[in-house]
Amino acid sequence: MATAAKKPAAKPAAEVTKPAAAPKAAAKPAAKPAAKTAVKADAPARKPNAAFMKPMTISPTLAAVIGTESIPRTEVTKKVWEYIKKHDLQDAANRRNINADDKLKAVFGGKAQVSMFEMTKLISGHLS
Repeated sequence: MATAAKKPAAKPAAEVTKPAAAPKAAAKPAAKPAAKTAVKADAPARKPNAAFMKPMTISPTLAAVIGTESIPRTEVTKKVWEYIKKHDLQDAANRRNINADDKLKAVFGGKAQVSMFEMTKLISGHLS
């Protein structure tokens, strides 16, 4: 007579254990190293781009607003903003818009109001 192999008894539901779950990856990535903000002592000072520092010839229309001297493009933008703030020409409701007075209307091609982004495009047409 052959003996039948006995099956192991099933464990009661309370004793059944779940297999150990793999540890979850951290929700946040590991902290990044601090940005390098310190400048080396032997590193030379950063030089401005020569193209930005080149003196530009200013048109007579723009010269009425900022003056006649040849200055770099960056300085032209600064002087136009000084003029806008001095004469309170920013729109009160939307500060990104500039309300042109008579001098600026000539620079802006006759437009009464332009955005600050459009303004730089219109000013560049007066520089050479």
